[in-house]
Amino acid sequence: MKICIYGAGAIGGYLGAELAQAGYDVILIARGPHLEAMRRNGLTLLIGGEKKSVKVACTDDPAEAGPQDYVIITLKSHSLSPIVDKVLPLLGPDTAVVTAQNGILWWYFHKLEGPWEGRQLENADPGGRIWNTIGPQRAIGCVVYPSCEIVEPGVVRHLHGNRFMLGEPDGAKSDRVVALGKALKSVGLKAPVRPRIRDDIWLKLLGNVSFNPVSVLTLATLEQITGHEGTRAVVRDIMVESRDVAAKLGVKFSVDVETRIGWAADVGAHKTSMLQDLEQGRPMEIDALVGAVSEMGRLVGVATPTIDVVLNLVRLRVGSRD
Repeated sequence: MKICIYGAGAIGGYLGAELAQAGYDVILIARGPHLEAMRRNGLTLLIGGEKKSVKVACTDDPAEAGPQDYVIITLKSHSLSPIVDKVLPLLGPDTAVVTAQNGILWWYFHKLEGPWEGRQLENADPGGRIWNTIGPQRAIGCVVYPSCEIVEPGVVRHLHGNRFMLGEPDGAKSDRVVALGKALKSVGLKAPVRPRIRDDIWLKLLGNVSFNPVSVLTLATLEQITGHEGTRAVVRDIMVESRDVAAKLGVKFSVDVETRIGWAADVGAHKTSMLQDLEQGRPMEIDALVGAVSEMGRLVGVATPTIDVVLNLVRLRVGSRD
């Protein structure tokens, strides 16, 4: 089993280190000081009070890797479209592309029963570039729950979580998704194969579509947002609108909105990934996390007034930063 992890930062590094240490044929696509450090010293994973160091194959040129069985994309969602052509050397006739990313992704309407089957979303895939280059038939969904950080180039710290939820767009227990799940489980990860991966995508997205942009506008932590009556109400309205859009698309939620807000409150004084990106001057996942939900609302005829206001404000906030 040949596995390429494209975008081997914090999450990709964690995943790559565990697989490489277990003897899997893994190559990491990375860049900059992180890549150079891995070339010199290998990849170090700090996890559970232990320090694991492993030699890993790594490169910034996918052509050096050649065709793979699985390409696991751990880039931020907005980073794939501009470099999608670079993925092509990794793709053989049966290569699966595993989207270990947040938000609504480019393959979402592939094999989704109903009137929108095959639709492409501009916010998820501008101009259909990823859809037309990679092909949705390669896609396997993956909802990522671990939290990790790069401590220094070549060193990844695992903070918590080890669950990577997998699912085919049509819900099938295909040989390829089952084999990948077994591989991840063999290195101690939780990797259930889910029959309704879009339900899992939306359950995580309820938090991202609401807390992420609100945190950028307020510079507040999850604890501060949930502890303030006004911002908590805004988050609730965004979640309700998102839930209604998802319901039109056949999504079923295992918990209600108040429970989902409570999960975030329990995390405490944590800065969202989008707020961290703002503070560090990095591009943010606005389109996949927020813009795509607004676009889907228009598609299915569900009004999203709170989402639209927050989306416009956060886009101006980012523009003023640039």
